[in-house]
Amino acid sequence: MSYSAVLFDLDGTLLDTLADIAAAANRVLAQHGAPTYPVAAYRHFVGEGVRVLFERSLPQASGVDETLAACVDQFREAYAQCWNDQTRPYDGIEDLLGTLVSRGVSVAVLSNKPDVFTKACVQEYFPTIPFVTVLGQREGVPRKPDPAAALEIASLMNLPVERILYVGDTAVDMQTATGAGMFPIGVLWGFRPREELVASGARELIAHPRELLERMAIGNGHASDR
Repeated sequence: MSYSAVLFDLDGTLLDTLADIAAAANRVLAQHGAPTYPVAAYRHFVGEGVRVLFERSLPQASGVDETLAACVDQFREAYAQCWNDQTRPYDGIEDLLGTLVSRGVSVAVLSNKPDVFTKACVQEYFPTIPFVTVLGQREGVPRKPDPAAALEIASLMNLPVERILYVGDTAVDMQTATGAGMFPIGVLWGFRPREELVASGARELIAHPRELLERMAIGNGHASDR
């Protein structure tokens, strides 16, 4: 099978955003008198949208709908003030994206981060990369692992799903790829462990961005698995 495009997750895959997410979320939790957490704890809270982040981090008794809704709104305000304080691309990501584009491979981003922040992050850290599209969580579109948005991107690329690699760092990403019929590749530098990726359907695991090129043997505008 040959591949013509790569669809990337954002947080934990292209960008290490964890410290800024943790800072904003801890600020909101403190406002509600709830316990705050070290940055590492957020590895297990993120990945399924802001509401789920607070469903996981708030004490059970606090997780009523009104509180969750308030936390989501307050997080947007807090994160807007710190989203680019400590966030950085992972080592090798910029070179990977540049190489893919130079070889004619289409690239796109799909995240469960709110759409406005997804687009802001990509514009800030990858301003020269011509992504086909960059999509975050949008109202009226189910979040990952529902494959709807991934299939939307395949349509924009005008490609069959079988020719698209999906690269991400969580079970949600591997499930999204599988549900959409794309080839799931798990990254080991992100937020979740190898075991989760394998159990969720990863067909390849990579420990450094350059391995995507090495394992898929990209050439002539296509990446081929082997």
